[in-house]
Amino acid sequence: MTPGSLAVEMAEVVKNYSALRPLRIASLSVARTDRVAIGGIDAAGAEVFLNLVTGASLPDGGEIRVFGRNTAAVTNGEEWLASLGRFGIVSERAVVLEGATVAQNLALPFTLEIDPLTAETMARVRVLAEECDIAPAWIEQRAGDVPAEVRARIHLARAIALDPQLLLMEHPTAALAEGDRAAFGALVARVCEARALTALAITLDTVFASTAAQKTLTLQPATGQLVAARRSWWRRT
Repeated sequence: MTPGSLAVEMAEVVKNYSALRPLRIASLSVARTDRVAIGGIDAAGAEVFLNLVTGASLPDGGEIRVFGRNTAAVTNGEEWLASLGRFGIVSERAVVLEGATVAQNLALPFTLEIDPLTAETMARVRVLAEECDIAPAWIEQRAGDVPAEVRARIHLARAIALDPQLLLMEHPTAALAEGDRAAFGALVARVCEARALTALAITLDTVFASTAAQKTLTLQPATGQLVAARRSWWRRT
């Protein structure tokens, strides 16, 4: 791969956090438009990993490049905030306004004026909902009343709303029933292909990984090596 073809590069990365051992990534290269799933990282480690990729935190050792630029080179706060537009993040840590409707939650990337929604914003919401398989019947329901699979699609829809270049997913199916995981993985794959999105998922879910990703890797935490995943190395959550 040529440097310009890579969306994410990590080399000899070490990050200490409140765990028995630091997060280590010996080497990772994710090409533009590739979809990669990584197993072997728990919830706390996944948050650390995403913070490293977005530049919210810097490694204690090693180097991270995102779209060719070292994350350590972004030293200005305004520049870093502007750089966040490149990322769409799917995470259960993202706030869903449970007392607001699904439509109002989907509108949040576009506007804070959600009560009432303008006709223009509502039109954008409907397009986004259709793309993410959120049926019209759910649009006016309270977000706190919808099932977990719809909530997962809300997270995905908001992550792609502003046309990011890189979709980051942090255990995106942890709240889903096993029977809903394959459909969500297929949806992620379809959305990424249609938008030519690069996707990087931290997940312990083999069903999701096999449907959403083109490549699945498992982290060996002691060494930081990423190896091609075997199904037996994964556990479902």
